[in-house]
Amino acid sequence: MSDNMPILVTGAAGNVGSVGRGVVKLLREHDLPVRALVHKLDERSQVISEMGAEIVAADLTNGEDVVRALRGCKRMYFGMSISSSYLQATTITAAAKEIPDFEILVNISQMTVSQMSLTEMTESPQQQQHWLAERVLNWSGVPVSHVRSTIFLEPFFSSLAASSIAKDGTIRMPFGSAKISPISASDVARVISTILEDPTDHLGKVYELTGPRSEDMNEIAKEFEMALNRPVKYVDTPYDKWLKEELSPLSLPQYVFRHISTMAKLIAENRYDRLTLDVQKLTGRPSMSIQEYVIAHPEIFSTAAVTR
Repeated sequence: MSDNMPILVTGAAGNVGSVGRGVVKLLREHDLPVRALVHKLDERSQVISEMGAEIVAADLTNGEDVVRALRGCKRMYFGMSISSSYLQATTITAAAKEIPDFEILVNISQMTVSQMSLTEMTESPQQQQHWLAERVLNWSGVPVSHVRSTIFLEPFFSSLAASSIAKDGTIRMPFGSAKISPISASDVARVISTILEDPTDHLGKVYELTGPRSEDMNEIAKEFEMALNRPVKYVDTPYDKWLKEELSPLSLPQYVFRHISTMAKLIAENRYDRLTLDVQKLTGRPSMSIQEYVIAHPEIFSTAAVTR
């Protein structure tokens, strides 16, 4: 890749997970040129600009915008917030196929896709779109690598857990005794930036990313307890009660609400009891544990922590 050819990173100023921002940060730390696609110019895009990235305000569902953002790029990371237009944006992004000698498009997907088919879908329209998006990119012929992550530590195990821990030392979730291996957005960003830095061995590959352990909620509560130096207890909450008392008060858009509520059901069905070593294999370092995550994010958990 020519030194003056930027790597296009979409979703660079996103909220949940912030994988795009992490990818920009890591690429810039290695002095690689980055063009960061944001939906609008604001305080978040200013932070990205201060990292040394070129900022492009564009709409991923607008073909002209995407072609303009891709101009001069040979590598790309595609990620987008939970949206009913996700498949449309993915299809337009496949325009990268028209770029001569385009090297790789790294597509973020979801672990659930590996368990889905045309006759075996989930109730989440977002997960259905991820399954279709992978196929659209494969059919398009664009050089692609799919990165399927398990559930992020954000938001289930950060903002939602932090709120109830601060209130009464509990984590209230409807997961029963199911096991799960949540992963931090920073670990997903490490994998993606590694692929973008040298895509040679990654074309056509699918990577499935998990945390370092698959644990039930009592074990997860123990990790919080050790990190915060205070008692933390898991309270298994009936699904409908959790929807009413924990999820509904967040006033999420209906599309997002349906996605998160479906994920909660799938967790309880043990669909996220998965464990891989792909993070370590690709980056040389294991993924972050929940305990390490809590310690590393005092801005989220400080109200729940006891001063050491």
